[in-house]
Amino acid sequence: MKNGHSAAKKIATLAIFTALSLIAFIIENQFPPLFFPGARMGLANIFSFAALIMYSPLEAFIVIAIRTGLGAVYAGNLSAILYSFTGGVVSMAVSSILIYVVHPRVSVMAVSIAAAVFHNITQNIVFVILSGTTLTFGYMPYLILIGIVSGAIVGGVIMLIFKKVPMSVFEKAIYKKRV
Repeated sequence: MKNGHSAAKKIATLAIFTALSLIAFIIENQFPPLFFPGARMGLANIFSFAALIMYSPLEAFIVIAIRTGLGAVYAGNLSAILYSFTGGVVSMAVSSILIYVVHPRVSVMAVSIAAAVFHNITQNIVFVILSGTTLTFGYMPYLILIGIVSGAIVGGVIMLIFKKVPMSVFEKAIYKKRV
């Protein structure tokens, strides 16, 4: 019965992370873009990053997949899946490699910043592929700067959550080794 309880707790936690991620996306989507069309802080990524730290890349991928699918439906922009999903998958792959291979030599903050930068670069590359124009590569320095700032914010929030939330909430999680 203990395994069933642990599995149920994990599913419930992932459902909460997904719901919070979608809520963050919806709220952030109500504000105008930062400097460039489509540029956002990426606060929804807090919860997929938390899933990665607490569980594994698979669970983080699940949060990303459900949030990007539901977010695109909510926003009425199904083409956003191409940008949001690919950016999320690439940034989570980068995060996974850094967290599971390089951490603790690289901080959670640095992982979050790298993930945000790769997210923005990936979305720009997807736009170039879909539009057939390379002009948006000129935005790359700004997208990297926005990625650094948003990654630092997401990383700071993650560090704060895992330092301030009581350990009993995360009793079975592996985060203690990761943050």
